[in-house]
Amino acid sequence: MSAVLAILESWGYWGMLVAAFVAGSVFPLSSEVVLTALMLAGLDPWQLFIAASIGNIGGSMFNYGIGTLGKMEWIERYLHVEREKMQRAQQWIQRYGVWMGLFCSLPFIGSVIAVTLGFMRANPWLSFLTITVGKVVRYAVLIFVLEQF
Repeated sequence: MSAVLAILESWGYWGMLVAAFVAGSVFPLSSEVVLTALMLAGLDPWQLFIAASIGNIGGSMFNYGIGTLGKMEWIERYLHVEREKMQRAQQWIQRYGVWMGLFCSLPFIGSVIAVTLGFMRANPWLSFLTITVGKVVRYAVLIFVLEQF
């Protein structure tokens, strides 16, 4: 992981954007660790905030797009999203609607929610809006906490 962090640090803000995109998609990576490391390396927190937010929102919208393909077999095989988790997310979305996009910033279930929003053909603009709000709030809180130390 330290080698990955070194590469991302050398890329600076672009590294943050790429890391956040990957972390926002279904691939396992902690954008919080990258953001913390880059802040400790002296990069500007608010530029990191912008890069992390854009990348992470892009990752979730990538998940949404994959979900719109509507092939559960592909989702299970290539994204390793379990059918049971998607069924649970479908129940939440049926109950609370596109507002579930606010929770795409949560670890583990966030990617499943984004894929399921696409799978269920939730309104793409409202999905984008709720996903954006969740991601922006998440990074704003994280940077605020990190700046306290």
